[in-house]
Formats: sequence, C-alpha cells, structure tokens
Amino acid sequence: MLNLKKYKIQPLNWFKRMLGMNRKELSFAEEEALQSPLRMIIKKFFSNKLSRFGFIVFVLIFLFVMIGPYFFPIDLSYQDNTQANVPPGANMMQIPNELKGKIRKIIPGITFALGIDTDGKLYIWGHTAVTEEINLKDIPSEIADVKIVDGAAGYDHVVVMDENGKLYTWGSTRLGQDKYPNEIQTAMKDGVNLNFQLIEAGNQFTVALDEKGTLYAWGNTNINDIKIKKAFAETKFKSLSTNINNFLSLTEDNAVAYVGRQNNAYSSMPSGLDSGVVDIASTAFTNAAVKEDGSILVWGNVSKKENMIPEYEGKIIKLLGGRYHYTMLTDTGKVYSWGDNFYNQAKVPGNIQGKNIKDIFVGYYQNYALDEDGNVYTWGLNNHILGTDNFGRDILTRIINGGQVTMTVGAISVIISLIIGVSMGGIAGYFGGKLDMLIMRLSEIIGGLPFLPFALILSAIIGTRLSVEQRMYLIMIVLGVLSWPPLCRLVRAQILAQREMEFVTAAKAMGVKELTIVFRHIVPNVISVILVSATLSFASSMLTESTLSYLGFGISPPTPTWGNMLQGANNSIVIQAYWWRWVFPALILSICTVCINLIGDGLRDAIDPKSNER
Repeated sequence: MLNLKKYKIQPLNWFKRMLGMNRKELSFAEEEALQSPLRMIIKKFFSNKLSRFGFIVFVLIFLFVMIGPYFFPIDLSYQDNTQANVPPGANMMQIPNELKGKIRKIIPGITFALGIDTDGKLYIWGHTAVTEEINLKDIPSEIADVKIVDGAAGYDHVVVMDENGKLYTWGSTRLGQDKYPNEIQTAMKDGVNLNFQLIEAGNQFTVALDEKGTLYAWGNTNINDIKIKKAFAETKFKSLSTNINNFLSLTEDNAVAYVGRQNNAYSSMPSGLDSGVVDIASTAFTNAAVKEDGSILVWGNVSKKENMIPEYEGKIIKLLGGRYHYTMLTDTGKVYSWGDNFYNQAKVPGNIQGKNIKDIFVGYYQNYALDEDGNVYTWGLNNHILGTDNFGRDILTRIINGGQVTMTVGAISVIISLIIGVSMGGIAGYFGGKLDMLIMRLSEIIGGLPFLPFALILSAIIGTRLSVEQRMYLIMIVLGVLSWPPLCRLVRAQILAQREMEFVTAAKAMGVKELTIVFRHIVPNVISVILVSATLSFASSMLTESTLSYLGFGISPPTPTWGNMLQGANNSIVIQAYWWRWVFPALILSICTVCINLIGDGLRDAIDPKSNER
C-alpha cells in the first residue's frame, strides 16, 4: 500500500493550498522557483474571493443537478390535480401540540388534516387553501361552542358532526357539497339526532350512514354517480367507502353493493362478494373487500400495485384506502401498507413496529397511527420543499432534472462551438491568404445572422416533427453551429501573433507538419484565451436555451428545463398568486449564470500577465 506520509503527500493540505488556504509567504525567488505557470494561475484564481465563491457555488449546483436525478427521479407522465399549486412547506402532517396526547380522531385530506380531541375541539393543519378565496382553516364560528365527534375531509370541502348529530360543511360549496338531503335537513331542523355511524367524503360529494343502516349521499351529481338506486331504498347497510367519483357499500348481510345508477368499471364486481365480507375500502380507482376467512380481494384499475398485498399476521381490524395505497391494522397491533409508494405512503416506518397500535387514519397520501399510549406515528407525503406547479409536479424535482437538461445543452453546444471555432480560427490565422479571407467571410455571414429569430424559425419549421430528445439535439447543434464566429476571430488574432514566434520557426526548420504546428504547438499557447471564452459561452448557451424554451420554441414540457419552467409561469395570476413557480427556477438560473461569469472573469484576470504585476 502506498504510504502517503512517506512521500509527504497530504491530500487535505494540498486541497487547502489549492483553494488559497494555509498559504505560506515565500520570497520572490522561492515563489518563482517552486511554482509552475499553471499553479500560479490556479493560485491567482483562488486568491480572488469572488472567483472562489463563484467556483464553489457552481460546482455545488453542477453536482446538485447531475447527481440529483438519481435521488429525485422524474416521471414525465405524472400529474395529480390534488397536489396542484401547493406552496413550499413541510407541515402536512404537523399535528398541533395541543392535540397530542388526547386524540379522538384524525381526518386526513389531500394536503391537510383535521383532528378532534377528547373534549370535542377541532384542529386543522397542513396546506388548507382550496382557491385564492377559499381556505379550509376558516372554520365556521358556530363550531367554536359545540362538541365535535366525527367528520370527513373531501377533495375541496370538510364535513363535521357535533354530539347532537348536526352537520357543518365549509370549503367549496358551489356544487352542492352543503346541500343535505331533505331527511337530514328536516332532522336537524327538528333537533332529531340521526346518530350517523359513518361519514365519508370524496371528490365534491359526501356520504353518510346512520344507526338504522340508511345511506345518504349529496354533492356534485354531474361528475359523481352518487344517486342511490330505488332497489336499495329499503336495504340496510353497515359500512361504506368512497373512491374518486362514487362509493361502495356493505350490507347488513355482509354483501358488497354498488348502489349507483350508472354501469361503469366500479359497478362490475368480481364473484364471491355477495356474502362473507366483513369490511370494505377504496382507493381512487380500486376497491378492496376483507372476507371472513381473513383474505383480501382487490379489483379495479390496479396499475399502482394495489393488489400486491403483503403477508400479514393476525386478524384484520381495520382496512383503509388512500389515493393509490391501502393501509391496514391487525389485532396483533401491527400496521401494513402497500400500493403506490411515490411519496413513501406505503412504507411503514420501522419505529412503529413493536408498538401496540390501536387505531389508524389514512388520507390521500398520509398515514397516521395511534398507539395505546396516545403517541402518533406518521408516514407519507409531508412536504413539497419548493412547492408544486399547476399539474401537481414537484418544483424541486423538476429544477434538478431540468438543470441537468439545461446544463447538458449548454455544455454540448459549447463543445461544438469550440471544435469549429478553434479549427477555423487556427487554420485562418496560420495559413492566411485566400483561406483566411474565405473563413473570415464565412464567419461574418454566420455572425451576421440574427441568432434568436433564426433559431426560432428553424425550430418552428422542423421542430414539431421531432421528438423531445431529437429537439434537444437540434438545439445543441444550432447553438454550437451559430455561435463559433466570435471564438474563431479571437483564436485567429492570437495565432497571427504566435506564428511569428521563434518556436514556430524552429518547428518549421525541423520539418514538423504545419497542421501539427498549429494544433500541437500554437493552440496550446492560446488555450487560456480559449478557456475563458468557453466559460463565458457556456453561460450564454444556457441562457439562450432557456430563452428558446421560455418562448415556447425550445424543449417542450413535460421534459423540464429551467426555461420552460419559467414559460409555464408566464401569466399574471401565477406571478402574483403562485410565486414559487417562477422564483426558484429564475433564482437558480440567475445564480448559475452569475457564478459562471465570475469564473470566467477570474480566469481572465489570473491568466492576464498584467494583472499579476506586484
């Protein structure tokens, strides 16, 4: 094994010295004797605080967007209206301290939850805004003086019941969410307690079951099949569960019934459910039934793996469904979750095992478990650190994956520009004459093209015929092919001066081929100028790609780039109400561009001999 101490190699100290730390003052002679030109450039670069800051921040951003997609993978087909325009935060499962230790019931919603304590007091937490005007945290004042015993949280509304059986609804009510059936209105008016045993809320509708086994349903009937068939008017029920646009019921005879009036995927049920069912549950697009023998039958659209039931111990006490997952509690006190795990909602935390869990509460993407000592354990979606967009897509995930695309486009286009610019400039500067004139006239023609309009026209003509990946390659090529003239002229000017040097004459005298002289002897002497130009061009290419995407002619969604993320926020409503959708992409693009320019300026100052004067 190599002994670093033997050779006096200390990586940490070397790294500190490279960054300008732990510097030892040397005499002029010592410094000139020990430091190579490259080391002097590095030292000069890192002695500049702005350059050092820009370099460190850029490297962090670069690693953030290049490595980040492995930890924050993106699903381009993902959309979820329940998570649309959620602001930054980490409080979706942040239970109020006043509620802890005396929880009666937790009612999870889409990005919020309600809690009822043992005294009948109501609490609410999480992201509670339904629209700009409607917020679920605005609990009706009439609830303050009553004892709440039960309730349900729907997509855009909340229903709670007091100890006398009176119902209270708030939130979005424009589609009949608060229009109770006549029987309920009459009972509440006469002070009759219907003793609702179960209340469930879905997408703009509510279903309730009273102590006599009678079902009541109200809300938006335009999109929801919640009108009960007359054939079930006299049927007695003991349980129910809601999915996205309808609900399932369990009769007193332990048979599963679909009481809606439409024939759809939910009304068609598998055999074996006409008896022997003890419990039912639903997700958005599936239903589940627990049989007397302890088996679970899942049917519907099981694309989220809702039918992948894990092995479990004991008898099932409770089975509940979220949006795309199920959670159940057995008589052994153990909890099991399965189905979609996009937000870790199907990953039961390790610290819950071994605890004697007595109750569970499940929402769209959240789970709460209550043990016998009153402690609460949570898992699932708790935050969107940078918020979400209008399709419910996480902004942080899109910034990371979009940054990878933006930086890749910028880097490849710069490489193409470098290859063309250095080759053309080197040949023109060294050989001169008609070849020089031809190359310079060509560069003037390309440089005279209005870059942005040309790129827009080209993208509009052939871009619609290409896939997203091909469109990305097209942008790389267009950026690279149209941006080489300035570098070509810069390299040509440097080589015109370098070709008269003595080392070039010596190389010619030794019979070295002219192209070898250009690219192996002259170009390395002007590499510093090329490096500075490439650094600044990288930032320009990133901005150009973002500009094209912002104008709608670059890489199109759902593939994210920093530019098209800003384009998606290009209206006054988003700018005013959903600031996080444009602030964070604009901020990271600005910081990245500024840091690259700081690096370019630092390299220019470090390489320029005049800036090294003592």
